[in-house]
Amino acid sequence: MVLGTTSGAGKSWLTTALCRYYSNQGLKVAPFKAQNMSNNARVVPGLAGVMGEIGSAQYFQALAARAEPEVRMNPLLLKPEADTHSQVVLMGQVSAELTAMPWRGRSEKVWPQIAAALDALRAENDVVVIEGAGSPAEINLHASDIVNMRVARHADARCLLVTDIDRGGAFAHLYGTWALLPEDERALIQGFVLNKFRGDASLLAPAPQMLQDLTGVPTVATIPMQWRHGLPEEDGVFDDRTLSAGAVHTTVAVIAYPRISNLDEFQPLKNVPGVRLIWARSPADLAGLKPPDWVVLPGSKSTAADLAWLRAQGLDQAIAHHAGQGGTVLGVCGGLQMLGEALIDTAGIDGNAPGLGLLPLVTTFEVAKTVQRTQAQFGAVLGAWAALAGVSVTGYEIHHGQTAQHPAMAAKGDVAREVIPGIAWQNAAGNVLGVYLHGLFEDAAVLHALFGAQAPTLDSVFDGLAGFLGTSFTPGVLDALVAP
Repeated sequence: MVLGTTSGAGKSWLTTALCRYYSNQGLKVAPFKAQNMSNNARVVPGLAGVMGEIGSAQYFQALAARAEPEVRMNPLLLKPEADTHSQVVLMGQVSAELTAMPWRGRSEKVWPQIAAALDALRAENDVVVIEGAGSPAEINLHASDIVNMRVARHADARCLLVTDIDRGGAFAHLYGTWALLPEDERALIQGFVLNKFRGDASLLAPAPQMLQDLTGVPTVATIPMQWRHGLPEEDGVFDDRTLSAGAVHTTVAVIAYPRISNLDEFQPLKNVPGVRLIWARSPADLAGLKPPDWVVLPGSKSTAADLAWLRAQGLDQAIAHHAGQGGTVLGVCGGLQMLGEALIDTAGIDGNAPGLGLLPLVTTFEVAKTVQRTQAQFGAVLGAWAALAGVSVTGYEIHHGQTAQHPAMAAKGDVAREVIPGIAWQNAAGNVLGVYLHGLFEDAAVLHALFGAQAPTLDSVFDGLAGFLGTSFTPGVLDALVAP
């Protein structure tokens, strides 16, 4: 099990790397995270043949393990819709009952299904690599814990505790986390891991030995800082230091509204030579864009609220200006809905709002949620997106809204070009495209059509991560962790 001293310490990264490392040893491997809080989700096979949702991190970990992603790998997914409210997804399906329950009251209700999912994966695999959440030493949450030490105790897991040494205070974080755990839980920690290290590792001495003298736990790995490892960050964070090398020919500005979702799907663009991927939180971030540069409205867990935020920042006018100059605009899922004329919500799902008016479409929110994998083919696409014409694509859909042509506008001759039936539309000029399909840029054919380039494959990324482990861990430690 991989535990962390904080969020962002490197749990997801290390879990993914371990999944590929052990798979490369010829072992049957599966990932597991009892509870994930993220709006980055993937569509995977669920129970009784029904498709469901899991966190994107576990989806990629399954691929790294060479396993079919499925709902047992992340039985509980919390998708924040507001600062104090999350949609609860249990075993892949939205649960209105759990969504309405208090946080602490939910734990005992869901623990039996979490434990059953973990036990089943353990029975079916040689190795299960478990990821924790946040810190296991959040003493205000310890009594209701269902994702860290309760899971570790249930599985009698051999635990690694990873910290981000680049932030500073790493040894204090490790010692403090260890010290706050009860004695029986401390005994499960087999090693400390220093992640994101820059510099001469010999300068760390004598701290690792001093820490071991205090805790009895050895520091088993020092992992170098990696700016371009190619794996999506769990929370979709872009960092200018991860930019691809070479001259920039296209800037892709992603609107970073508060309840943004599924940002991991843009990771392949970060790996394409000549593409610069940036956040946009104000009109100034779009001011220098040229028509070939993209403005992307990504997915949203609360489309109406994020649309209101976008207007409050003045980004609506900046986006309209870019589109009016012939600039390239893309809306994905919630972003597609924003590009239309109106959001209509009679079921109390998301909220009513006027759209940006860049596509003559209207979206109606429904209680039923579309959760499915989708294969489709672009029809006759024009203008800035013409390279997609005829391209077959594979992706996934997660949305409550259903979008269609605005009837009154159609009567006046303003009709959107439906380039994939029920999934994708573009404006008459061809520079604005809206799609419901997530994962577009993970499709090699799409990348090649748009850029004539190919990003590194996920397999090569996973193997690269596993290679870092082989050179960063003390020899023998990784094999000992899974020895009978």
